[in-house]
Amino acid sequence: MCVNSALARLTALVLLATFSSLAISQEAHCKKTVYLTFDTGNMSVAQTVADILNRQNIKATFFLANEKTSRGDFSLDDSWKSYWQDRLREGHHFGSHTYDHLYFIKDGPSGEILAKPQFGPKAGLATFYKEASYCREIRRVDERFQELTGSGLQKIWRAPGGKTSPRSIRMGSQCGYQHIGWNPAGFLGDELSSQTHPSKMLLDRASSQLQDGDITMAHLGIWSRKDPWAPAVLEQLIINLKGRGFCFATLPKQSK
Repeated sequence: MCVNSALARLTALVLLATFSSLAISQEAHCKKTVYLTFDTGNMSVAQTVADILNRQNIKATFFLANEKTSRGDFSLDDSWKSYWQDRLREGHHFGSHTYDHLYFIKDGPSGEILAKPQFGPKAGLATFYKEASYCREIRRVDERFQELTGSGLQKIWRAPGGKTSPRSIRMGSQCGYQHIGWNPAGFLGDELSSQTHPSKMLLDRASSQLQDGDITMAHLGIWSRKDPWAPAVLEQLIINLKGRGFCFATLPKQSK
């Protein structure tokens, strides 16, 4: 028994050293960085995305709004508590996508902005937001995430649809949150029609066009796309980018 125990310990040490060596080797070959980000969407592939990220051992950044999900609830309901707790425990980062998913329309005449919430009591109604009320929409996600997980967001946010103006970005900054968009090559196309943009087309484009420092954008589920973007594109894209020497990091970007 003692011999077997010692052999088992030795085997474990050898395996640990091997895995550590592989990790160091992979890091040494990592010459470029890409930032995977996901907006909530309808959450239909939320667990699929999480499983792929875990399997590939990479971290991403999630931007949260209280959106209606394919289950009929909302993405910041208590029913999603364990999902967000698990992602936090895994080491991912999180930002605000505005609580009611506010689509920016235009700057107003008196220092406010006009935006249309997709959810909440004013859903579908174009509404003027002063700095304090716009800040509240960004910060509500942070407060709700704290209730769900016991931890706050990173101080970052993303406007729905990426629609902004210098004024709206300034409002977010004065509220304490840095706006994070995405690079043109980082638009991964899960909102596009499956007929005109099949998964292979999206995969090939992103695999070849993404460059060092690019930020990507996809969703945890989209109502309109018939051919699910995940897992069809996501996992192979990660594998392809690893093959091109990319590593994966979370936002906000760290100063070098």
